[in-house]
Amino acid sequence: MCPVENKWVKVSQKGAGPGPRSSHAMTVVGNKVYCFGGELKPTIHIDNDLYVFDLQSQEWSIAPATGEAPFPCFGVSMVTIGKTIYVYGGRDDQRKYNGLYSYDTVTNEWKMLSPVEEGLPGRSYHSMACDDRKVYVFGGVTAKGRVNTLHAYDVVDQKWVEYPDAGEACKGRGAPGLVVVEGKIWVLFGFDGNELGDIHCFDLASEKWTAVETTGDVPSARSVFPAVSYGKYIVIYGGEEEPHELMHMGAGKMSGEVYKLDTETLVWERIVCGKEEEKPSQRGWCAFTAAVKDGEEGLLVHGGNCPTNERLDDLVFWGFSHLNVN
Repeated sequence: MCPVENKWVKVSQKGAGPGPRSSHAMTVVGNKVYCFGGELKPTIHIDNDLYVFDLQSQEWSIAPATGEAPFPCFGVSMVTIGKTIYVYGGRDDQRKYNGLYSYDTVTNEWKMLSPVEEGLPGRSYHSMACDDRKVYVFGGVTAKGRVNTLHAYDVVDQKWVEYPDAGEACKGRGAPGLVVVEGKIWVLFGFDGNELGDIHCFDLASEKWTAVETTGDVPSARSVFPAVSYGKYIVIYGGEEEPHELMHMGAGKMSGEVYKLDTETLVWERIVCGKEEEKPSQRGWCAFTAAVKDGEEGLLVHGGNCPTNERLDDLVFWGFSHLNVN
């Protein structure tokens, strides 16, 4: 049965936006959505413009920028702390990796914070999350392969912190979900050559990893999907459930469903049903962020790759008021 009515909203877009792309990143500062990186054709970077979308006027523009910006890349991640955006990783078509950069949305200035040769090993298709002080980076694909390491960049002390690695139970992986909930970091699924269906949790206080067993409407193994938090819940959408035989050059089996995980009871619930024609296209490799639109918190998704291997250009919103939570 369908516990909640489908409530996806297609957001109208005006102005010169990022256009069709995948493997890009998105984050929010106030009522502005920032978008960076991506590919239109597999493994070919596009640009290093920082696009900004006004949630009120629903218009795209290119953010003014000074300083040292990241070079054009795909497989990049970005998060926001305060009014500063942090962009890390991603690679270009020559497998050159970006380091860690910040963009101050007040002064419009880019800064290089940590070059690849001095910080973490360069990577793409890693995952990032943050709290009010640290930018967390897990996994990804380096020049030596997929990793299962967890690091944080302390924006106050301006240095990297290395945590215990996740151990053999948590294989090195690309594109897992990474979410911070109440002092714990959750690693969900990912790709190690096959789609992975395991979940691991790192307690920041005890610095201990735990393999997590869940019940309920457990999602199938997947990677390259949006994952965000809402209170004690983790919300995921879409992703690639089976890779294409051409791997990154093709489009595998995609999902178009939304699930929520209660991090206290460890029970999953599938929360979006309805008619297929009422939903956005199934997708993975999309940009996403939690955002507030028209006073409602929800999941905002841009673009991505769909089952036909075409890059999408739509902007869609799913409100958390339809999560059916107490």
